[in-house]
Formats: sequence, structure tokens, C-alpha cells
Amino acid sequence: MSTYAHKKSFGATVWDYLTTVDHKKIGILYLIAGGFFFLVGGLEALFIRVQLAVPNNDFVSAGLYNEILTMHGTTMIFLAAMPLIFAFMNAAIPLQIGARDVAFPFLNSLGFWLFFFGGVFLNCSWFLGGAPDAGWTSYASLTLESDTHGVDFYILGLQISGIGTLIGGINFLVTIVNMRAPGMTYMRMPLFTWSAFVTSALILFAFPALTVGLFLLMFDRLFGGNFFDVSAGGNTIIWEHLFWIFGHPEVYILILPAFGIFSEIFATFSRKRLFGYSSMVFATVLIGFLGFMVWAHHMFTVGMGPIANAIFAVATMAIAVPTGIKIFNWLFTMWGGNIKFTTPMLYAIAFIPSFVAGGVTGIMNAVAAADYQYHDSYFVVAHFHYVIVGGVVLALLAGTHYYWPKMFGTLLNEALGKITFWLFLIGFHLTFFIQHFLGLMGMPRRVFTYLPNQGWETGNLISSIGAFFMGVAVIILLINIVMTQVKNVRVGNDPWEDGRSLEWAIPSPPPFYNFKQLPLVRGLDPYWIEKMEGKKEMTPAEPLGDIHMPNPSFLPVTISFGLFVAAFGAMYHVDDKNWALPVLIIGMGITLISMLIRSVKDDHGFHIHKEDLENEDDKGGRA
Repeated sequence: MSTYAHKKSFGATVWDYLTTVDHKKIGILYLIAGGFFFLVGGLEALFIRVQLAVPNNDFVSAGLYNEILTMHGTTMIFLAAMPLIFAFMNAAIPLQIGARDVAFPFLNSLGFWLFFFGGVFLNCSWFLGGAPDAGWTSYASLTLESDTHGVDFYILGLQISGIGTLIGGINFLVTIVNMRAPGMTYMRMPLFTWSAFVTSALILFAFPALTVGLFLLMFDRLFGGNFFDVSAGGNTIIWEHLFWIFGHPEVYILILPAFGIFSEIFATFSRKRLFGYSSMVFATVLIGFLGFMVWAHHMFTVGMGPIANAIFAVATMAIAVPTGIKIFNWLFTMWGGNIKFTTPMLYAIAFIPSFVAGGVTGIMNAVAAADYQYHDSYFVVAHFHYVIVGGVVLALLAGTHYYWPKMFGTLLNEALGKITFWLFLIGFHLTFFIQHFLGLMGMPRRVFTYLPNQGWETGNLISSIGAFFMGVAVIILLINIVMTQVKNVRVGNDPWEDGRSLEWAIPSPPPFYNFKQLPLVRGLDPYWIEKMEGKKEMTPAEPLGDIHMPNPSFLPVTISFGLFVAAFGAMYHVDDKNWALPVLIIGMGITLISMLIRSVKDDHGFHIHKEDLENEDDKGGRA
């Protein structure tokens, strides 16, 4: 086993990543795929802002604008934000709880490849007759009227991708419940682990609603069902309920890990224990619980009646309370701390006012009577982006800088990081702050152009300029990443020098077995406790012994690829294409045979022997 740090050829490295079940490599795969889709979604956003920069613009047609708008939202939520969050969960959570891997390494790999092939399938729509054009929420009345296969790509692509996310959520739940190191009680878990735990529970309960909704829509579109067809006795409002029963918890699935990342960053760079730890845990759980009670605030104008509207309005206001608890705890963590203004810390500090602004407009939207004015205006677009960009995207950028040394063993350039931060932050506020006022001045969302002399020209131009600031910031981040990896200056296990949790106690990047000996956790911030006693390493909880590890497998790729192929057959079967049914059968055959092989083949993994661990020079590395 001592050869695992040796340099590999390009082909061997690709095969390694195709077959890996190592959570750290799967985290890198999520980072690369999510980063790619983030760039695609960003390009789509720039096309939107170019089209709206001036009145009566004909940069894109109305139909193409609808496709770009739909794909921007769908890509950013499902194919960029979600996988990037899973990237950091994979990179950090097993290390933070002192585990050698996740509970189900094979399923972890399968979850990634399902997401990936679902995302590729969805984006194939651009080249095969047009992308979905019914908005990222795909309201049933619009989807049933859509003539192209774009919406079918949406339905089947998200179905495949969603199964992967559901698998990932279950995996992390089991991992956090069962695989914590000795002494790692629930109330000693880092806040990022807690947020991942609650997020995984949300995924478990929220995603089935989307799955059911997509199934019903699929039967309506592909098999002549009438679940949402009003003329045949269906009900389009049911889709809205199913979508938002998923869609609102989805916002917390995105933002809670962001809160977790920021909690780690505030504690690390304030050089203080996180203020009010137990209240932060309570607030995280409460947000997860209340997240399921607010979905119909997206539907105040549907006609549910004053009682339903009032109930959801009150619940929406209530969820601001645990969020407020978090904000004050972060401020008190910095209060009296020895603050280091690193790039991750700048993102964290900027996050507080940005996210609070998004939260305040959320409370404004929660007033049902006022929402009749805000609804479907650019005010809602501004609110949504202040929450998602000002919360989630800032956290992803902060997490990229913070966890990069742990994932890759190199430290991103701080000067370039700060340039990225300032450009992105200024661009973000330029783009979206003005949109609140555009909305209040009556500009409806999802319009592809507008007439001059309505008072919207200046606001839209400022908004479009801001979008290009963000675009330049992302380009500088990419340059930073390439420069850092080319220079390849290695860093130690604790490059920020103030690491508090277990992941900073082992080499960067970690060896593929994570911990030679499981660590003994003696309190919150276990690595900090050891450092305060003058120790360089964690106290082990077990003697050195053999370590059992899972074998790599190519089957997750084939299972996912089979569903990818089958989706084309299912979709084109409606057109009576001769080849569609055979393709459907072949695709399902690939998936089912792969599952059968997995079921009947005994895979006992392998052992790293104690002697190999003793001989290892312990400089870390990757298999």
C-alpha cells in the first residue's frame, strides 16, 4: 500500500476518479462538475442581463429568452449550488466527525454519477430541439402547453439527478449518526456537521415531493395522464403545492450548509470558540423544522383564502427568529475576537449584511396583503438573489478558499482572492439592489424586453453592468486556481494556523484512510483543545491496527449511464420513433444488469495492514 502517493499517468488518474468510492475524491468530482455548471448558469445569467440592458433589445428572441431564463434557474439551483454544497460536505464532514469514510462509499459514488448524468441529460436539450421554456418552477399549465421536448428533458434530467441527491442525503444522515469518533457526542459536533445533518434530513423529506410531482408531470406529458389538465378534471395548483413542498425546504437545504461553513470560518478567524454553540444548534434544527411549514407563501395570489394565507404568513415570519439568533451569535463570535481578515473571513463578514437584506425583504413578502403587489415583480427576483447569492454563493466562494488547502494541499493566492471578493461583492449589490426598486416601479419578472420611457432603463443598465463585474470576479478566481495548482506549493495540515476541528489535525490532502488511529474527542473544537495543551496531533482513541477500506467500482457509472440512455428512449417514444423503445430497453438493461452484478458479487474490500501504516512516511497523499 505504500505506493499510493506515487505519480500516476493521466489515463490512470481518470480511471481512478471514474471508479473511486473515496469521499474526498468524490468531493473533488462534485467541485469540478458543480463548478462547470456554475459557469454555464453564469453565462446564461449574462445573456439575460445583456438582453435587458436596454429597452426594445433583440439580442435574443422571446422564445430563446424563456429557455435561457429557465435553464439559468434550473442549472444554478440543481446543478451548481447543490453539488457544490455536496463537494464541501464530502470533503469535510467525515473528517470533522473522525470517520474513515462515509457509511456507504458505493452509494456516495452512485449519488454523484446520477447527479452528473442527469445534469448532462438536461443540458443535451440545447442541442436537441430546444431547452425547457416553462420557468425553473415549470408550472404545469405552462409545461403542458410546451410544444418541444425541452420540458421532457427537464422532467427526466431532474428525476435522475434528484435520485442522486436523495441517495447522498441518506448517506450523510447514516454517516453522522453512526460513524462519529469516540467522544464525538452530538453536542460536540462542529456546526458544519450539524448543518449537514439537518440538511440531509430535509433532503430525505423534501425530495420525494419533487419526485412525485415530476412523475405525475411525466405521465401527463409522455403517457397521456391528466393529473394537471383542468379540461380533463385535473388540477394545476396541485403541481404548485408539490413543487413548493420541495422548493421551500430546498432553499434551506442550500442555506443551512452555507450557515455551517460561515460558522466554521467565524470561529477560526476570530480565534474564538463559536458564541452560543447550543443555541446555534437549536436554531439550525428549528429552521429545518419550520422550513416545511412555509411553502405556500409562494402561492399567496393563487386564491387559497385569507385563513391559509394568514397561517403561512405567520409561519414565514416565525422562521426569521432562529435565523436572527444565528446572525447575533456570529456577531458576538467576532466581538472581542482576534480577527484575521483572510479571504474566507471577508466573505463571511460581507455575508451578514447581504443576507440580512435578503431576509428583511423576505419578511416584506411574507405579508400576504402586500405580496399581492410584490408578487411576480422584480422585487421578488431581488429578494431571492439576495438570499441565494448573498448567502449560498458567498458561502461557496468562502468555502472554496477555506477548504481548498485541505482538499488539494495548496493555498489559493490571497491577493487574487481579495480582488475576486471585492469585484464579486460590488457586482452582486450593483446587480440586485436596484432590482428591488425596478419591482416596486412595476417591472414584472420573466419579461424578455420592455418599452422605453417607463423609468426602467437606468436600473436595468446598472444591473447589467453589475453582472459583468461578477463575471470578471469568477474569471479571476479561475486564474487563481490554475496559478495555484501549477505552482503546487504544498501546505501543512493546518495552513490557516487556527484550525479548531478534526480535519485540520491530519495531512493536507488527507491520506485515503483519513486517520491512522481514530481520534479521541474531549470536547468542542477537539483539535484546538490538543493545541492548547502543546500537542501537534490528536490523542488516539485506539491502538494502531489494520484498516478496512472499500474497493473502487465502475458500477456507479454504468448504473447512471443506463438511466441516461433509457431517458432518451422514454422521451422519444412519444414521437413513435422506431428506435425509441429499443433504446429504453437497452438503457434499463444496462442499469439492471449493473445492479444485479453489484448484488451477486461479493465485495469485501481490502485491508491496509498495520506494518504498512508503520512504514508509511505519513506525509499524506492520494490513492
